[in-house]
Amino acid sequence: MNELEIYPGKPYPLGATWDGKGVNFAIFSTNATAVELCLFEEDCVGEYIAIPVREKSRQIWHVYIQGISPGTCYGYRVHGPYEPSEGHRFNPNKVLIDPYAKAISGKIDWHDSLFGYELDKDDLIPSENDSSQFVPKAVVVDSYYDWEGDKPPAINYHESIIYEAHVKGLTRQNPDIPEQIRGSYAAIGHPVMLSYLKSLGITAIELMPVHQFINDRQLVDQGLSNYWGYNTIGFFAPDTRYSSSGTLGGQVKEFKDMIKSLHGAGIEVILDVVYNHTAEGNHLGPTLSFKGIENAQYYRLAEDKRYYMDYTGTGNTLNAHFPSVLRLMMDSLRYWITEMHVDGFRFDLASALARGLDEVNMLGAFFSIIHQDPVISQVKLIAEPWDVGEGGYQVGNFPPGWAEWNGKYRDCIRDYWRGEESMLGEFASRFTGSPDLYKDDDRSPTASINFITSHDGFTLHDLVSYNEKHNEANGENNMDGDDHNRSYNYGVEGETSDQVIIDLRNRQKRNMLATLFLSQGVPMLVAGDEFGRTQLGNNNAYCQDNEISWLNWAAADQSLLDFTRELINLRKNHPAFCRTKWFHGQPIKGTAVEDIAWFQPNGEGMQEQNWNEDFAKSLAVYLNGKGIKGLDDQGRPITDDSFYVIFNAHSEPLEYKLPPVQYGANWEVVLDAGNPTNQKHTYHWGDLVPVEGRTVIVLKTDSMM
Repeated sequence: MNELEIYPGKPYPLGATWDGKGVNFAIFSTNATAVELCLFEEDCVGEYIAIPVREKSRQIWHVYIQGISPGTCYGYRVHGPYEPSEGHRFNPNKVLIDPYAKAISGKIDWHDSLFGYELDKDDLIPSENDSSQFVPKAVVVDSYYDWEGDKPPAINYHESIIYEAHVKGLTRQNPDIPEQIRGSYAAIGHPVMLSYLKSLGITAIELMPVHQFINDRQLVDQGLSNYWGYNTIGFFAPDTRYSSSGTLGGQVKEFKDMIKSLHGAGIEVILDVVYNHTAEGNHLGPTLSFKGIENAQYYRLAEDKRYYMDYTGTGNTLNAHFPSVLRLMMDSLRYWITEMHVDGFRFDLASALARGLDEVNMLGAFFSIIHQDPVISQVKLIAEPWDVGEGGYQVGNFPPGWAEWNGKYRDCIRDYWRGEESMLGEFASRFTGSPDLYKDDDRSPTASINFITSHDGFTLHDLVSYNEKHNEANGENNMDGDDHNRSYNYGVEGETSDQVIIDLRNRQKRNMLATLFLSQGVPMLVAGDEFGRTQLGNNNAYCQDNEISWLNWAAADQSLLDFTRELINLRKNHPAFCRTKWFHGQPIKGTAVEDIAWFQPNGEGMQEQNWNEDFAKSLAVYLNGKGIKGLDDQGRPITDDSFYVIFNAHSEPLEYKLPPVQYGANWEVVLDAGNPTNQKHTYHWGDLVPVEGRTVIVLKTDSMM
């Protein structure tokens, strides 16, 4: 390494900042007694130079080193008390990853030295083993990038179609993408993938965690991995696993290239982020970064400070109430927006971020800061509105400006189509944007992120193929994963050659997709559900980095894919299905027709008692195209055709009588989930429409009185 010149440096910005001549290093720690900056050789493993960081300003240790450049690997040794009962776990024998690292050199190499205590002893006794050979290193990066005028697509929520995908799983087996980049950021930005997403009608891809994460030692020992990535160790660093361009900063450029390509195709990027915990686990977990830098403030500790509060099921919970931890979270979010150009975030276990001393408080510091932040508040903010603590299920309770994964929508739609004895009233509420959850809080229907499946649970194909989970491959004796899936196999567990069952399962897949894309709110589709992807009944494939999780493009059901494309196109072309205002159920000015009306199969309007009959499985809804009550971007009133949607979840066919002439004189079938290749058919008001058992039919009127 060249001769270095050392200067005091500055406390801000935190992390490692290259200015063209050298690098400023800054790290927060309140209770440390000394800090050493460790510079490593090009392999990020070999001998290093240890430089004492002598300057401390406002609890931030800092130093400037002239003569080093991007690609330099570094870490810290932080001295201080090792007193777990007081919340302190300093151990200078451990090289620590910079919490503000913009890139991290690679994956962890598990070794006993990564733990701050002697594994064969009590965690109150510090380990003297050096961890420098086994821990990944932070990497200095060059922040310059030519965005070539890139701008966010800025797609309105009500026009959004979200596609949840795993970076590797999405492209790992796509034969049309060059083999050397499959499973990488570059693969998602490849023209083949861009063309596919565009043809499907996707407006936003929601990527499962891309922040640098750790594979749990227990999984590695079993030959498995933390495939999903909900185990963050670097909140600023794109994970190296998905880089085809190297690990010394190449991953940063490749990620930006992906974003620029997606934006060029008019597709937004939403990141699934995990700010509720880190990969360091509980008091018996490794010391990799935060735990050895300032354990007492980064984490929420129990009354006995040796232990951690765990609202996440992972062993620890980040302390979102402490100013420096909040700063880390906000700095990270702003970085991904301003420097990496992402368009929004889905917050894993968001209720954990709102907890006070115990209870969930939606007016807490985390949400207050985001609300007033001029950068973060302007992007898409989506909450997973629950955690594993008491009172953590908070669907419908997040502040205005937030959207939520609507778990009640998922459960209701699954129950309706599998024939459960559930009330039609809830189905109607979920279909119209869940006003019972969001209307009274001055939120719009787009607060509801509607989904029937997600990465966590059965795929759509498995939802209609299995009654029970089949997670044996996870090595936990099928004890992991949810036991209550609201699924139905229709007579055979798993795959079958019985064509009657196959046809019924395919129809049910179409029914649920149709319900999803015709509902008010924002639809979220899981990658592969559009063509019948299976995980062989595994409903918790978090550790399966293999064919169980990867999309099998060769086995795609083309007919289901065509149907999904047709559905998305129908939604995108008709604002009647993506309103920004709530329905009122009242006549539109100048007409005697409501903006929405519900009907029984006999053509009569739904009465109060009909909503409460749990045996009822069939109903129809009229959507008035002149009652949308919204304005387009130019301030013009939004109008559309009117639609009549028939939902028959009964196992037997029924005839539906079309409503009186004032709702529409002539009706054309535009979608039939029971027979998707059926030629379009026209009916007149009062006609009987034959509807197969378990089928959705959509009709459009060519006139309205």
